[in-house]
Amino acid sequence: MKPGFGERRDSDPARTGAPALAWCALLNPQSPIPNPGRRRAAGFTLLEMLAVILLIGIAAAAVSIAVTQGLASARARAAGSELAGALRATRVQAIVRGEEQHFDVDTRANSYDDAKRHGVRLPKGLRVSITSAKQDQPNDHTGRIRFFPDGSSTGGRITLRSGRREWHVNVAWLTGEVRVVDAVAQR
Repeated sequence: MKPGFGERRDSDPARTGAPALAWCALLNPQSPIPNPGRRRAAGFTLLEMLAVILLIGIAAAAVSIAVTQGLASARARAAGSELAGALRATRVQAIVRGEEQHFDVDTRANSYDDAKRHGVRLPKGLRVSITSAKQDQPNDHTGRIRFFPDGSSTGGRITLRSGRREWHVNVAWLTGEVRVVDAVAQR
């Protein structure tokens, strides 16, 4: 007859002949003796799951910071390119019209006037400064670069800052060439 169908099972190791070590293992689960009757449930412990969630959170934070900084850098780079394009357009207008044209930068309003005299504001978080000839400064917060009909200019440097990054838009006085330089990349 199979156990459990009318036959009495005794739990006393002396009566059943089970080894005394197995009985000790049943009474003391901390015992170093292996216990074949007691199985560990499959799965992860709470501590393991919390560690994985913590690692995922750290990785997500690192990625979001990198993406945010990358977007800010791309926005500033695009603003520098647009500024350089507006300077080039002003130079072309001077050559085509055969008359002097000027490009104004307002450091207080954080803006500049493009070739069509439209005020263009720079993106938030981006600061502008200008180095130009003293006689080309209409007031204490506006700098001016003039372009002449032969393509030359008074020259100057417009600096865009975003945090520790800087972009210089350089205008050569002799040729009127406009060049954007990432100051951090050169260091």
